[in-house]
Amino acid sequence: MRKKPLIGGLSALLAALLFLSGCYRAPWDVTWHEPHEYKGKQDPLLAKMQGEELRERLRERFQAVQTDR
Repeated sequence: MRKKPLIGGLSALLAALLFLSGCYRAPWDVTWHEPHEYKGKQDPLLAKMQGEELRERLRERFQAVQTDR
């Protein structure tokens, strides 16, 4: 009779350990961020943003949508 609560308790403990282990993050795997400094991979769209044509198109789209607010 006493084995069923023991098995249930052990199952709950095992499930809790499995759920909590999913939240673990190694301290050496954390990226520390600095303000105004991008530390990710190179962004291929960044080179496109240097062109004045795309900036003008984006500026026009922004004006078309934001002027009614």
